Amino acid sequence: MDEFPKVLSGWSWEENKLFEVALAVVDEQQPDRWEVIAAMVGGEKSAEDVQKHYVVLLEDLQYIESGKLDQKLGGEPQSVCWTDGDNNILGSIGHKLIHLHSLDTAGC
Repeated sequence: MDEFPKVLSGWSWEENKLFEVALAVVDEQQPDRWEVIAAMVGGEKSAEDVQKHYVVLLEDLQYIESGKLDQKLGGEPQSVCWTDGDNNILGSIGHKLIHLHSLDTAGC
């Protein structure tokens, strides 16, 4: 996944994966949610950075769900499976999510 276009988003593949995991495990009602997510992502991402990244994610999802995205651009849809490499990148967080992953990977 080294080819992930960090230049397009300013976020590496690893940072995005950690961000997704953090969103899944940090309660939306937690008062310091964005600070906790930033700490889980690590690196130089601030609470403001992760909150802005979340807004972009929501905008992307709205665009996709609106039906305006030309699905033919990317070719055939492909399944994305959680790998041992993903677990290595995520460390202890990834290991805690193995059970969740096993519930959602029937096609892997």
